[in-house]
Amino acid sequence: MNNPLLDKLVRFQHPDRVLPFARGLSDQTMASIFGTDEASYRTTLERLGSQVTRAASELAADPDVRVDLARMPFEVGAHIVALGESTTADRLSWFEILRALLERERPELQLRFDNLAVTGSTTTQALASVPAIRRQSADWILCLLGTNDSQRLGAPGALLVSRPESLRNLDEVRAQASGEKKAHWIWITPTPVDEARVAQFPFFRGGGISWANADIAALSRSLSELGGTVVDSAAAVAAAGVDAFEDDGIHVGIATHSALASRVLHSLALGATG
Repeated sequence: MNNPLLDKLVRFQHPDRVLPFARGLSDQTMASIFGTDEASYRTTLERLGSQVTRAASELAADPDVRVDLARMPFEVGAHIVALGESTTADRLSWFEILRALLERERPELQLRFDNLAVTGSTTTQALASVPAIRRQSADWILCLLGTNDSQRLGAPGALLVSRPESLRNLDEVRAQASGEKKAHWIWITPTPVDEARVAQFPFFRGGGISWANADIAALSRSLSELGGTVVDSAAAVAAAGVDAFEDDGIHVGIATHSALASRVLHSLALGATG
């Protein structure tokens, strides 16, 4: 029987990323952190992984996706790193689907993937993690940040991170994250929200926090000022339709993730150089 709370915790939380000195935690330890047994933890991982595999298989059957897959710009052995918040940390995320798709369809490229996204992260926290990002020595960096910056405290309330500060942080993350190697860089705009669901979600309402699409859209438009390729996540949300969001109105469902993975793949196929 599925445990919805366990599924959500395992889906979005990565203790090893929050506690980098604790990397290599055993499944037994991870299960204990999530308050479950090892078998239940592994079953949950397998269930989430199966959804990603199925989503990647469905994308691979799309003729347009197959055209894009044939035009990947990566050199053999390229290292691809994702930076972000829960939208990317999600074990069902666009990045995990993209990883599964490329590993299945382009194995000869021998690509390496690392997902460094941390649920709840702001651009300020991402900037603080630059030394760890630099150690990755990435060839490509895909960055989706800004949703948590756009959180408002109270109604209407102040932004958690002001827009000028968000842009400063993002600019510095890009300037500093890849060191002298100067990785290819792709921005992905923060996903819109379902404002009605956000307003009704008990945790957000009780905590006096909110999000507005006007704030997210304004930050998304500003990303073009930083230079490089920008992938519009709003189009992926629109493509997913009624299945775009989870019940809290912030986290997107796998239909949105699949659509976003396809859009990122297409951007890569067009020869994004960042």
